[in-house]
Amino acid sequence: MKNTVHFVIQGKGGIGKSWVSVLLAQYLKKKAGNTVNFDTDQENTTFAHYKALSAIHISVMTPSRIIDAKKFDGMIEKIMEADCPAVIDNGANTFSPLLAYMLENSVIDVLQEGGKKVFFHIIIGGGSELKDTKEGFVSFATQFDVPIVLWLNEFFGSFVDATGTHLAETEAYKANEDKVTGVVLLPARNQQTFGDDIRRMNTMRLTFDEVIASNSFGLMEKQRLKTVGREVFEQLDKIEF
Repeated sequence: MKNTVHFVIQGKGGIGKSWVSVLLAQYLKKKAGNTVNFDTDQENTTFAHYKALSAIHISVMTPSRIIDAKKFDGMIEKIMEADCPAVIDNGANTFSPLLAYMLENSVIDVLQEGGKKVFFHIIIGGGSELKDTKEGFVSFATQFDVPIVLWLNEFFGSFVDATGTHLAETEAYKANEDKVTGVVLLPARNQQTFGDDIRRMNTMRLTFDEVIASNSFGLMEKQRLKTVGREVFEQLDKIEF
């Protein structure tokens, strides 16, 4: 597990990439003892603000607000030097530049030849987000020969499209199913209890361990957040990293 590299990607903004990155980094840190984390978002550096996770912000935007893709070079070198899992939270504003950079520079080959095992973590939202995020999954699955972990974010609705077809039964999914090495469900939860607890936890930029040690959360709030973490980590345990 220590030589794994995890890109959290999806072209759609506001779909939960940073939340997935935070969950994944905590899980890998528990399993491997440490992680090296990167936040490439140029506008909302959410991941980098979790002090306990020490994510490095990769600034690739010039003062004239142009993306300088060459600045990704340093991130790749740091990943190669690390003796622990790496998590990269890719912002919507760097989605296309990072994709182009990875293709142009054969980044996957570089990492694999250096002994790294690469995974793409792709978020698919339900409801009104299903069509666009499914297309994002298909785009990556067809361009890269990399195992994919799908994160199904039920916050936005169900995974049944307008024709009544579930995501898993669509032709687009079936055509790329062989690339999917695991699926993690982020279930819809009661927004007055679980939802409010998760929002507070994220607003305060705390990990699950920090919440448990905090006096700012009550007994049942801690219990609900422990449940959230346990259920996600149990799903991740079933994936062969």
